[in-house]
Amino acid sequence: MSSSPKVSIIILNWNGKKWLNQFLPSVAATTYANHEIILVDNGSTDDSIAFTKSHFPQVRIIALDKNYGFTLGNNLALPHIDTPYYVLLNSDVEVSPNWLEPLVKKMESDDKIAAIQPKIRKFGQKTHFEYAGAAGGYLDKFAYPFCRGRVFDTIEEDKGQYEEAQEIFWATGACCMVRKKVSDEIGLFEPSFFAHMEEIDFCWRAKNKGYKVFCEPKSVVYHVGGGTLPQGNPRKTFLNIHNSLAMMYRNLPAAQVFPKIFVRLVLDGVFALKLLSAGEFSSIMAIAKAHWAFFGGIPKWHKSRKEIYKEGSSPKLPTVGYVNKSVVWAYFASGKKTFQDLRINE
Repeated sequence: MSSSPKVSIIILNWNGKKWLNQFLPSVAATTYANHEIILVDNGSTDDSIAFTKSHFPQVRIIALDKNYGFTLGNNLALPHIDTPYYVLLNSDVEVSPNWLEPLVKKMESDDKIAAIQPKIRKFGQKTHFEYAGAAGGYLDKFAYPFCRGRVFDTIEEDKGQYEEAQEIFWATGACCMVRKKVSDEIGLFEPSFFAHMEEIDFCWRAKNKGYKVFCEPKSVVYHVGGGTLPQGNPRKTFLNIHNSLAMMYRNLPAAQVFPKIFVRLVLDGVFALKLLSAGEFSSIMAIAKAHWAFFGGIPKWHKSRKEIYKEGSSPKLPTVGYVNKSVVWAYFASGKKTFQDLRINE
């Protein structure tokens, strides 16, 4: 393997000139020499493209004709990439100057690593982890995602408690390096997801093909988060719930699909009651619409499941990063609010 393979940094943009103005300078200052920066513009109506051409002429631009969302927007960039590794980087992320070197070094150490993320801290509070990824993603028995450093809404201060490179279940789409030969083999994101859960679905499929996913804390970036859809937005609620159910249908072992989806539906109902007491009626409707859309799409999800896991392969539960317990119960009923409280054997 090359000691300094070329890396493509892909920044998907939609009307995000303010983020490009604020954070593209840090990406341009990346110390790893053998890289290129590619702006994939999702049909922006602001002057993102003109701004980038004027201020960052070294950035290659792929201009799409409309907003294809996070999933298809990134997928459409891949035919333009011919490097062994690429990074999916949100436009609202500030990177450290030497952020790429540790990621490349770890990827080069093991050709079974499909994806790797840095440690993600919160841009507005740099002492703390950020919600979307923190120090690496895990999944509980009912497919609820959580992280080293973030369980539901409890976000830890980074005190050096997660400094070791760790194999995990999923790497955040906010900043994730992907081995291109893996996405060429299994595909990148399910395009109909539009946004949310797509990176977990990708990592699950990669793990079921024998690949690994890592977090490398020697690399640190700072994420604003919620730049497109803030927490509590009904559209975000719809996408998270619908895509999570679809992901479960696509990837769970056959005998577990409907029992675990049934439990998720019950838990969604409990969540809806909590929202009712808070008067958040638009979010309750988003949950109902997510369920209707999922059940209406079961023939599609069944077909995609058969396409993913052809004869001779079958979905299974990964042995690393999957936690065979309910994090909902541990968090809300048992008061275990942090990753360390969960006492997961890493």
